[in-house]
Amino acid sequence: MNISNLSVVLVEPQGPLNIGSVCRTMMNFGFSDLRLVNPCGAYKGREARKMALKSETLIDQARVFERLEDALSDRHLSIGSTRRLGKYRENIVTPDKAAGMVADYSDDCRIALVFGREDRGLLTEEIDLCQALITIPTHDDFASMNLAQAVAICLYEMNKALGKDFVNVSIPFVPCEGEKLESMFRHMKETLLFIDYSDPLSPDHILRTFRMIFGRTTLSDRDVRVLQGLWSRMDWIESERRKHLSVI
Repeated sequence: MNISNLSVVLVEPQGPLNIGSVCRTMMNFGFSDLRLVNPCGAYKGREARKMALKSETLIDQARVFERLEDALSDRHLSIGSTRRLGKYRENIVTPDKAAGMVADYSDDCRIALVFGREDRGLLTEEIDLCQALITIPTHDDFASMNLAQAVAICLYEMNKALGKDFVNVSIPFVPCEGEKLESMFRHMKETLLFIDYSDPLSPDHILRTFRMIFGRTTLSDRDVRVLQGLWSRMDWIESERRKHLSVI
């Protein structure tokens, strides 16, 4: 994977100092694509620029989005950061493991590292948009890390794995773009409801389980096309079944 194809996405960052620090960290390790989802109003202000120092150009060039889904739409793989474990937060790897995984992808692969709010991280709905999860092991007595520090650790590992001395002997692999993947999941949700497999009162419950299943093996464009074909076939079979029942 090419280092220029990795984006850092901050979801609703609340402190301009943290945003400036993240910019400085990105410049330290050679990353330049910063994306902000509903940032604080002062994200371009004096405090942010003071912390960014010579990397303040990243603040001016940062792309701002209203929805995380839009920020990830052109990414092949999105890796969300979390310190909470449990339901819907499985298959979590450490930064070095994630970096090794990313290094196996082709140079054309576009990846996002997604970091949540300083006070409550990423919501479950935002975790849904990530195909992999990353956590930084910390001491139980004080588990929460500063946002900029967490970004620094993750980018250090990415830079180390993607550096020029890294030998990539794996077959290049390009995961499916986020927009296509989400379109497939939307179709899947509708199909599971149509065939009476999902609970109409809680359709996202089973869908999240399938998200975790597919998240264990990153899907390619072809994988997603095959699954879309499966959902379409199931839609057709169920339609024909209902026609037959109506005739009877």
